[in-house]
Amino acid sequence: MLTHLNIRDFAIIDALELDLAAGMTAMTGETGAGKSILVDALGFLLGDRADSGFVRQGSDKTELAASFALHDAPLARAWLAEQELEVEDELVLRRVIRADGGSKAWINGSPAPLQLLRELGEHLLDIHGQHEHQSLLKKGAQRELLDAYAGLAGQVQEVGGHHRAWRDADRRLSSLRNAADDRDARLDLLRFQVRELDDLDLGADEWTQLNEEHATLANAGRLLQGAGKALTLLYDADEGSVHDVLSLANHEISELADIDARLSPTLELLDGALIQAREAADALRRYADAVDLDPARLQWVEERIADCVRLARKHHVDASELPAQRDRLRIELDELDRGGETLEALEAEVAALAGNYLNAARALGAARGKAGKQLGAKVSAAMHELGMPNGVFQVEVIADESHFAAHGLDEVEFLVSANAGQSPRSLAKVASGGELSRISLAIQVITARAGGVPSMVFDEVDSGVGGGIAEVVGRELRELGGQRQVLCVTHLPQVAAQAHHHLQVAKMTRDGVTQSGIEVLDEQARVDEIARMLGGIEITEQALAHAREMIERAAAS
Repeated sequence: MLTHLNIRDFAIIDALELDLAAGMTAMTGETGAGKSILVDALGFLLGDRADSGFVRQGSDKTELAASFALHDAPLARAWLAEQELEVEDELVLRRVIRADGGSKAWINGSPAPLQLLRELGEHLLDIHGQHEHQSLLKKGAQRELLDAYAGLAGQVQEVGGHHRAWRDADRRLSSLRNAADDRDARLDLLRFQVRELDDLDLGADEWTQLNEEHATLANAGRLLQGAGKALTLLYDADEGSVHDVLSLANHEISELADIDARLSPTLELLDGALIQAREAADALRRYADAVDLDPARLQWVEERIADCVRLARKHHVDASELPAQRDRLRIELDELDRGGETLEALEAEVAALAGNYLNAARALGAARGKAGKQLGAKVSAAMHELGMPNGVFQVEVIADESHFAAHGLDEVEFLVSANAGQSPRSLAKVASGGELSRISLAIQVITARAGGVPSMVFDEVDSGVGGGIAEVVGRELRELGGQRQVLCVTHLPQVAAQAHHHLQVAKMTRDGVTQSGIEVLDEQARVDEIARMLGGIEITEQALAHAREMIERAAAS
């Protein structure tokens, strides 16, 4: 339930704090006083797209906040828990809209995107606008309203899931069937390409090894020459080799170390150098023996590298990727070879998924048909009370199993007959403006009773009615207020008199600036406001007496 509203620098509102109670609350005021501004503020708090035009002139931002008690909002509590947002007895929504068009929102102090604000708002408050009857003329909106009335959201979601699974499989089947037209040509090409790659039979690491071997073979002469020259300098020279020089130095230092022990570390280094020189010479001999001067092998390696490069260019890949390319083509070839079998399996899968969808959609259609009869009877009864004694309202649910849709198989259409002797026809074709307004009001009140949202706002939905019908509208809203919190913006005294609480919106000018404010009316002020609505500018004693009688009669009912 909405308990508190705080508005700052919004439209013509400077600053406003408002406490709200359970039951039906009427909001009245002269035309242009700003009654619907509160409804706009609530819309922004519940995730409407930011509109910087609502930022009060001269301000850089508008700030909105609303508090909700959650004792009567189990769906909102469950949603908050699912989002891992802190759940308390009170929920606070806050929204800041800047003059430059930027916007930020918070849920219980945690920053939140507008999508989350909208999702949460669906569990907190419903806003019924005065032009809502326009959407009732659309079949899609009629179907959604019936589903909401009957609580079929879960079934609709289930049908949507089956539809997505069937649609995705059906698309794959269509692609496979289209591909079958080119299957034979593609098979011939794949077989040739795989055979060519099989003939090459390039190993996983062979390309790297080929390049390394080619570098060795192509430079074998230079490698042998360089290794031999180094061996001669190091060990094999007739005189003056590195090994000979080190041996002489070692012999000399060995004799000196016997005299001065400080030369012992130097002697150890020379010993090590001699050992390393001999090991290096041995390694060079082994290397020279291993280097292969094999022109035939070099030619073979070069030819194989050329074959790899040619196929790599042909397949538009790097030569090192040829083994992986062969694996990819083999997989595609196997899939096409099994194409007939795959096609049959996918056809069976599509048929099974279509069956699942049809079963779920037919069950949804049956539930819609049952709910449609209930809604039709209730709206018909409400039409009788709203001045259409011969009115008939029907909900037509027609299934078309040739057309699979995410929302099911059904086309839902509201049919109405406002006068005796007329067969029910499409709502868009037979209802006049005034009749449509009353039918819309009846539908909204009845569907609101069936919903699970604890608070509702009716923004001048009583437009187009008056007299005794207006009193009936007021009684309907008051009765609804006994079950849910109802905030009703109205210009009809017959409706306002039925409210449990009364707010008056007034426009004033201070220092040349227009502002709007709200006053909670006590009993006498409420009588005065109802009398003003009845009699206009001049409030007579008769109008006051009539207003008092209307309020007392509503309280006694």
